[in-house]
Amino acid sequence: MAIKESGEMYLETILVLSQKMEIVRAIDVVKELGYSKPSVSRAMSILKNDGFIKVSDTGAITLTAKGRKIAETIYERHNVISDLLEMIGVSKDVAIEDACRVEHYISEETFDALRKFHKKKEKK
Repeated sequence: MAIKESGEMYLETILVLSQKMEIVRAIDVVKELGYSKPSVSRAMSILKNDGFIKVSDTGAITLTAKGRKIAETIYERHNVISDLLEMIGVSKDVAIEDACRVEHYISEETFDALRKFHKKKEKK
């Protein structure tokens, strides 16, 4: 099943939070994204039913292999795109905001080219 942009955002957020904290719960996602508790609860239910996350009896959220793959892909896109935008003079805040939009729609071919370009620029 294809995942929508909002699902990708949730998975990316869970990944980022899991790098900062030992246990990620829905309330952490609420605070990070600024969404309502019912919205996050509904999204977590959908992601769980579709096999992208697991939720323990204590409410701890973990990514499944399928969910982690998507989250890491989106997170890499976000980082590369925001870095490149900053390199060309876009302010950090705007680069992050724009990368959040572009990361979900950019083609694999275009992203591969951007990734290669980014790696060349990092080496200099």
